[in-house]
Amino acid sequence: MTIRLVSLDMAGTTIAEAGTVYAVLRSTVEEATGTTISDELLSTWGGTSKHAAIGGLLEALGEDASRQDALFDEFRSTLRAQYLADRPAVIPGVREAVAALRAAGVKVALQTGYSRDVAELLLEIVGWQLGSGDGETGDVDALVTSDEVTASRPAPFLIYRGMELTGVASAAEVLVAGDTANDLGAGVAAGARYVVGVLTGAYTAEQLGRHRHTHLLPSVADIPGLLARDGELPA
Repeated sequence: MTIRLVSLDMAGTTIAEAGTVYAVLRSTVEEATGTTISDELLSTWGGTSKHAAIGGLLEALGEDASRQDALFDEFRSTLRAQYLADRPAVIPGVREAVAALRAAGVKVALQTGYSRDVAELLLEIVGWQLGSGDGETGDVDALVTSDEVTASRPAPFLIYRGMELTGVASAAEVLVAGDTANDLGAGVAAGARYVVGVLTGAYTAEQLGRHRHTHLLPSVADIPGLLARDGELPA
């Protein structure tokens, strides 16, 4: 059995955005509550739905959870403006790695804790086109966002939805990669054959290494080489 789907997180994994999402998440909640959020508390929500993150932060701070929806709207508006002002870019080598995987017959799905509108804005900014899932059009085969599933990471549903969209039925044919502990947790929960932590985001190798994984790599750019060495690419 070979790998037929590579399921990739977006921010910090395929797209460099200088930590903007977490800076905006923090400032939105801090300004609304007048309370400082510790790095440790913020990190527990890395890789999750940002709507859920706002709710979780409010709860942890003992604040009124009914403000969650309004703060999420504010967060989304601020993040959009920040991305347009300080434009993110695809991490070096990732564009070529994704193209190489798809040329070898491997589907590539992006999955994210962002809402659909923010994720599509990111793709537009970096110049990536979403394909039809046939592997011959666009730059990636599928996009799954947190507002399209019942629960975001570390639940496995983003990954499962990407499998559905690309026609991959077995998690034994899936490689999941991300830069946070929750990315790894989702890969483990999905039963993916490869659960890869990449070091292009906010977590160090030591931090990611504390969580279940199959591999730690410098970047998504190293995934084609890993699969080629293991003989896991389609014939």
